[in-house]
Amino acid sequence: MEEQNHSSGKELQHRTRAESPGKKTWHSQAYALGAVSNFMSTFLTFPIYKVVFRQQIHAVAVSEAVRQLWHEGPQYFFRGIYPPLLSKTLQGTLLFGTYDSLLCSLSPVGPHSLGHRWAAGLMSGVVEAVALSPFERVQNVLQDGRKQARFPSTFSILKEFNSYGLWGRLSLGYYRGFWPVLLRNSLGSALYFSFKDPIQDGLAEQGLPHWVPALVSGSVNGTITCLVLYPLIVLVANMQSHIGWQSMPSLWASAQDVWDTRGRKVFLIYRGGSLVILRSSVTWGLTTAIHDFLQRKSRSRKELKD
Repeated sequence: MEEQNHSSGKELQHRTRAESPGKKTWHSQAYALGAVSNFMSTFLTFPIYKVVFRQQIHAVAVSEAVRQLWHEGPQYFFRGIYPPLLSKTLQGTLLFGTYDSLLCSLSPVGPHSLGHRWAAGLMSGVVEAVALSPFERVQNVLQDGRKQARFPSTFSILKEFNSYGLWGRLSLGYYRGFWPVLLRNSLGSALYFSFKDPIQDGLAEQGLPHWVPALVSGSVNGTITCLVLYPLIVLVANMQSHIGWQSMPSLWASAQDVWDTRGRKVFLIYRGGSLVILRSSVTWGLTTAIHDFLQRKSRSRKELKD
């Protein structure tokens, strides 16, 4: 019985992938599914994210990062959660929805090649970076414990950015650190979407429960992608934590400063890597599994209507 359900599930999965490009309604639903899955996974993994951020900023051990948060008190523990909740929900909306639309434009009839998945993932990452960089910028300032007195709220940060001129609002304010964000997001999305389905399909052929392939595929993809791009993640966190005209080093100067403060050692740049592995595995595993679950439910309801 389990094998029969698995086989029919696989047939439904491949049939839907082949048929979906011609159905416009499926594109709109991809945005909603991405939003819900990212919102849920972000809320569940926020504590891990905050510890990782402190490690990236201060280059401290896990125990010290936890001690800092404990010392600040519970009233500050969820400080900064609203920007990532909003940005990650928008990220899921854009990432999955834009990818689906672009993929169907590049390859109207499935199955889709690795090149098409890579190109659609790369372009969806570019859209994501342009739309969401301001959210990440505000979030990184909020989570920097050194700036709690000067910027106690999101409004105080926005007020600071809006006091600059037009170009300053973009380059020094909302889009500070944009180029490494663009590189990180585009490459990360391309890697994730290129290998998500092949890994998931390969595991599904082993007769595993339907939720396991999606969970493992997301975890493996998230872990590998984050480890490859981790130096960019650290660079972005450090660049976006700066505020003010006088303390705004260039991209090269910021990269040099990160390299110098980490003792010119790669393993120190990767400090916090253990939690990054955990966070990425859990976040992308949950996101992929939730997305796959919602996708299956939607397909089942649609088939019943048909």
